[in-house]
Amino acid sequence: MSVYALARGSSAIIFAPVMGQYIDIGNRLQVVRISIVLQRLVVAVSCVMFYLLINPMALDHGVRIGMFVLLTALACVEKLCSIMNLVSVEKDWVVVVCNDDEDALRMLNAQMRRIDLLCKLLGPMLIALLVGISTKIAILTNLAMNVGSVVIEYFAIARVYYDVAKLQEPKKSSQSRRPDTGRSTDLESRWAHTWNHVKQLAKKSRNDFSMYLQHRAFLPSIAGALLYLTVLSFSGQMVTYLLSAGYTAAQVGIARTVSVAFEVVATWVAPWLMGLVGPARAGLWLSSSQVLMLVAGTVVFFIFYDKSPLVSASGLVGGTIFSRVGLFGFDLCTQFIVQEDVEAGFRGAFSTIEAACQNAFELVSFASTIIFFRPEQFRWPVLLSLVAVTTASSAYALYIRRERGHLVHPDALMKLLCGLEEQPKSRCGAVDRIASHSDV
Repeated sequence: MSVYALARGSSAIIFAPVMGQYIDIGNRLQVVRISIVLQRLVVAVSCVMFYLLINPMALDHGVRIGMFVLLTALACVEKLCSIMNLVSVEKDWVVVVCNDDEDALRMLNAQMRRIDLLCKLLGPMLIALLVGISTKIAILTNLAMNVGSVVIEYFAIARVYYDVAKLQEPKKSSQSRRPDTGRSTDLESRWAHTWNHVKQLAKKSRNDFSMYLQHRAFLPSIAGALLYLTVLSFSGQMVTYLLSAGYTAAQVGIARTVSVAFEVVATWVAPWLMGLVGPARAGLWLSSSQVLMLVAGTVVFFIFYDKSPLVSASGLVGGTIFSRVGLFGFDLCTQFIVQEDVEAGFRGAFSTIEAACQNAFELVSFASTIIFFRPEQFRWPVLLSLVAVTTASSAYALYIRRERGHLVHPDALMKLLCGLEEQPKSRCGAVDRIASHSDV
């Protein structure tokens, strides 16, 4: 499983920038349809292979290793298609559909995130129930759902495309961003032409990465990516520790469900707060809330670390659950800022580089629990996670300081707390726009 996860994450780091280039130069509908069909196809093939592996048929060791290698390769393809689909729809299509309407963009982002969270809650629950009945039934159900959904997705995405005329317009800088692969002459071999194409793609990826680092949206983007360097979520790493500390599987399931409920709440809180004080300031407040909750949970964790493992683990659980509103609210704020600030012709490259950074930080979190793999060593991955979250909040605070010239606006804060009818317009530009508080 470690090799499987490592290969899947590494493929995103290496090839995601190339996916971004294709998103920026390709036809919008074609890009999304390819991602849908290819992703569903590789999942279906993987289901067939898993079904064969769990059958008590005679498969020698070499065949099983070969199937594992193929499954890992298919997982890499699925990961890249997932990134292509996510970036195309969430970072490009959504912006075009909303047509510069900030309120609509905030609400659509929140609604899509709400659907995503509910699917991530209900999907694993359904599969877990089916696995309890029969692993074969669970695999066949997954296979049937993927084969059946591809037709619906294929035509549903086209309906959106043809209903919104602006989606059919070519991107302004798409032609200028097409990599110059050169033309092959009669004397050039096919290998030389292919090698030249690879070099052009590598050069283009390097230039895109340089532009990403220099972009004004870099700090909020990298702040969001840094949050993937954490074990303070109800993923396999923290769940394993909780079980070793005395939690039962049922208690872990309840904690995870409550955590998802807080995450869903964030999809209402964040748009409301962005409308109230603007996305930049809302992100700062939500990021600070996340850090404070995790610090409180970590303090309890360390105080009772050697005294009561169960109480210590419960501190982490509480801090993690209460931090989810800040985490997912902050994520929606940074997503909004990236959508607004990144140029149409660079959205694909920017967002896929961001996805590569997310996967890189996630791999570091896996490495931390590989190095400190004993339950009694879990304190070090926890400490590393807290440092990463604090660094992310600091990076975002630096972005706010650069854009607004200050971090705290005492007058606006006092007026918000006092519920005054009106408040002066921001002195610091569009990023510091503050909505009217007449309804508070």
